[in-house]
Amino acid sequence: MQKRIISFILLLLCGATGFAQGKLVFEPATWNFGTIREVDGRVSHTFTGENRGDSPLVILDVVTSCGCTVPRFSRRPILPGEKTEITVTFDPANRPGVFSKDLTVYSSQRQKIATLTIGGEVTPRPKSIEELYPVDAGGGVRLTTTLNTFAYIRAGQHVQGAFGCINTSRKSVRLELRPLHASGLLRLEAPGELAPGQRVSINVAYLNPAVQPHYGTIRDALELLVDGRTNGTVLVTHGIGVDADAGTAEKTAPRCEFSENILKFGSLKRTDAVHRLAFRVSNTGTADLILRAVEGEGHVATTLRPGIRIAPGESFRAEVMLDPRTQDYGVVSEHLVVVTNDPVRPMRRLRVTAIIEE
Repeated sequence: MQKRIISFILLLLCGATGFAQGKLVFEPATWNFGTIREVDGRVSHTFTGENRGDSPLVILDVVTSCGCTVPRFSRRPILPGEKTEITVTFDPANRPGVFSKDLTVYSSQRQKIATLTIGGEVTPRPKSIEELYPVDAGGGVRLTTTLNTFAYIRAGQHVQGAFGCINTSRKSVRLELRPLHASGLLRLEAPGELAPGQRVSINVAYLNPAVQPHYGTIRDALELLVDGRTNGTVLVTHGIGVDADAGTAEKTAPRCEFSENILKFGSLKRTDAVHRLAFRVSNTGTADLILRAVEGEGHVATTLRPGIRIAPGESFRAEVMLDPRTQDYGVVSEHLVVVTNDPVRPMRRLRVTAIIEE
């Protein structure tokens, strides 16, 4: 009981505003674990701090910059000249490479009184086959991914990517890729058979023609069959076809600006006629802005069309139309994708929303 009373008095002293102040000093305030192995698990270091002020102080909290770092400390009052310890534990799981983590120490007066830093480098553990090839394609075949994204594919540009593939079974298997959606631009290289344990790449590539290039979405979907059977695994590869990078100077390029990024129809009756919302597409650049492609998902229509040309300093008034009678009840959400010859931002998205009610 006597100890509790003393502690309470010291806490009051620490919280009081006054002339005396505590000063907590850690020497050193940084610690480098060096190279540690992920497989060895957590590592810890204890920092020792001394109150070099002229009044007691209490550590209220130690805030970390990452959930991988956990501090352990005492809230016992630290008298002038006394020392305290903060033990910091770092978990290297799934954090390969160089790391640096800060811990901020706060007093009972909610003031920052110290900063501690730990660092080092984590040597990653060997990954399992399931981690390296997380997609189960059936028949013992596993893949690194089912999605390959190229972002912008400029006119005249050749891009290529790959899907990693392994046969984990004890027998040879036949592979077949059946097109579900074809762009007509995909070049595919894939083995027809995999030996037990064999690792290969399914290579995909696009060449967007320099003459009469494809503008807008370039997408292919391939269903993977193993020994003639499928478990529904589909490989998808896509990008956005845009103009070639002509190296046009900033002062002679078009710039596309939308007056709205989101168009909201709000609540609509399903028996209503077609509703319209207007927006403007402006050219704030110094060369003609040309619309190359306009794509939607089918819920709405628009007056924007490929080939529309907007002079520098001018704008085009466009509309989006939605017919509630053709929609299901509930939320309607669609993105219109507009591709232009703006060299900085050739693709813009306009989101359209509505709620269809009875």
